[in-house]
Amino acid sequence: MKEVRFFYAPEATITEELPQDEATHAIRVLRLQSGDEIFFMDGKGAFHRAEITLVTNKKCMYRIVETMQQEPTWRGHIHLAIAPTKMMDRVEWMVEKATEIGFDEISFLNCRFSERTKIRTDRIEKIVVSAVKQSHKAWKPIVNEMLDFKNFICQPREGRKFICHCYEEVSKEDFFSLISSVSQEESLHESDDITVLVGPEGDFSIDEVRMALDNGYESVTLGKSRLRTETAGLQAVSMSNLARRI
Repeated sequence: MKEVRFFYAPEATITEELPQDEATHAIRVLRLQSGDEIFFMDGKGAFHRAEITLVTNKKCMYRIVETMQQEPTWRGHIHLAIAPTKMMDRVEWMVEKATEIGFDEISFLNCRFSERTKIRTDRIEKIVVSAVKQSHKAWKPIVNEMLDFKNFICQPREGRKFICHCYEEVSKEDFFSLISSVSQEESLHESDDITVLVGPEGDFSIDEVRMALDNGYESVTLGKSRLRTETAGLQAVSMSNLARRI
């Protein structure tokens, strides 16, 4: 059986030309020629089947043969906001796996105990695109620039908002129990959106936790085990996806 080749083309129906990075891979690595069939996702909910019409040293042109609009596999908008770890490879691994599982948006937080205050979102974007293609996702998660914790939590957001932390003096409820307790029928009357915050290796400060609670966030735990930041982020995405699965 001939291998299906997937590419990412966000302006698929407008340009009829693969983006430069994708064209380079198609031409120099896969050595595709005119007449070959390719598939690509636009990151906005559709797969496209196309035929290559022209290949040059730098360009790969195509003609769309069929557009296949996809149905979402989870309800609502899953947004993970996380403080990146000092070792970026751990964050990149988490982003890749979270994309494969399925979520909608990621933001990076600069917190009081953060070990990293800058992040290359262009590199994260490339990792997300690669994971979208590998896992055949029709939607590409949004990648946001880093924000200070206070600025993030003060922004209005739809749906339920949660902050994960380890402080014993602040009461917490089980995250998965809270988000899975609403049935699909009941959710028709309220937003299915989820925003969940995960702190740095040293956790959020107690003041940050209280600030989040004052801004409508719910205090939660991801389980009895003490998790690394990237593990907690992946756990939060996995639970959210499972609870909102269609």
